[in-house]
Amino acid sequence: MADAWIERAEPPTSVDGGALSARGERTRRALLEAAEEVFGELGWETASIVKITERAGVSQGTFYRYFVSKQAIFDELVDDLNRRVRRAMAEGAARGRTRTEAERGGFEGFFKFTSEHPSLYRVIRQAEFASPEALHRHYERIAAGYKEALSEAMESGEIGRGDPEVLAYALMGVGELIGMRWILWNEEGEMPPNVLEEMMQFIQRGLGADE
Repeated sequence: MADAWIERAEPPTSVDGGALSARGERTRRALLEAAEEVFGELGWETASIVKITERAGVSQGTFYRYFVSKQAIFDELVDDLNRRVRRAMAEGAARGRTRTEAERGGFEGFFKFTSEHPSLYRVIRQAEFASPEALHRHYERIAAGYKEALSEAMESGEIGRGDPEVLAYALMGVGELIGMRWILWNEEGEMPPNVLEEMMQFIQRGLGADE
């Protein structure tokens, strides 16, 4: 099931399409990590290439070897966060033997990633106006893996019948808002066990899943 959540990303390249050396890949990764911090802390309007390069410890000339603009690195950041959070969810879900266990593991992976990368919420919300296409890709890619997994569970009789796309977005909404309330707004930065249990009971009832 893990593969359903993760497409095979093409190797990163320079702006002119050239293959990157190991050093080049490290520099590009440093720029993305700096962008995650800067966009997360300052927001789309205030963030700038100068602030990103200063945070990454590279020159502006170096930035333009890897990204053509502020928009380009923002769009790549959304895609990069999406790939990483889906991998965390997939690895968590893969530990489950049943659909309910897979849901729990997937949400645990999501909440752990969110606690370690709180900028995920802030960046995705900025994408609503800064890059609607990137925003749509983010949710559609998560939903695609969810739909496949839910369809398989319906066919096997593990959960009740329904529209897998509607259920996928419903589950995504539950996880996103619960995570916002109890991780992003919680000074401890982790999901309280009782909240996870309550959420999972709700999801289990909603899916018509076995105990």
